[in-house]
Amino acid sequence: MTSSATNAGSVHFLIGGARSGKSTIAEALAEQSNDVTYVATAIGQRDDAEFRQRIADHQARRPASWRTVETLDLVAVVEDADPGTTVLIDCLSLWVAEILDELGAWSHDAALDAAVSQLRRRAEALTEALQHSRAHVIVVTNEVGMDVVPATLSGRVFRDELGRLNAQVAAIATRADLVVAGRLLPLVSPSVGAVTQTSTTGDLP
Repeated sequence: MTSSATNAGSVHFLIGGARSGKSTIAEALAEQSNDVTYVATAIGQRDDAEFRQRIADHQARRPASWRTVETLDLVAVVEDADPGTTVLIDCLSLWVAEILDELGAWSHDAALDAAVSQLRRRAEALTEALQHSRAHVIVVTNEVGMDVVPATLSGRVFRDELGRLNAQVAAIATRADLVVAGRLLPLVSPSVGAVTQTSTTGDLP
């Protein structure tokens, strides 16, 4: 969590599948800081016993000195963070799901267009806040684009919008890593020339 200039912020983007170890790694990175704000985006789903246990497991392994904030207003937390402090956001996938739920997108397909428009505005505001933050922000998210195509319209919208947001945040991140089986794989942003050359050889996925 180093930065190139005094009081300059940073964004460390961690993306991976379920149980990949991304949260554990993010927490280990945050422990290097003396001032940590942990931002939990799991606001709903309190009637799910298994999910409550997951939350309890996360809470149990956090240092007592960390501040925990449960909110969907990520922009406010990032903008209010003091220079040099650490903010750990866990995670963007739940953030997207909670917003879509808040806007009724899961229950009514007719509400999807309006919900997506609002979600994209909030995603753009978050990306801008991250880009200008002077704190060290660790962002955790799920990779959902490698699985089967969701059977429902709302499921496909969730997958697509999370993928869009992940790409936006990764594009402005100081560092981006894919987490697989508890290991970090650096995600390098290729130059335009490299992309062009690779695409002509057929190696670009």
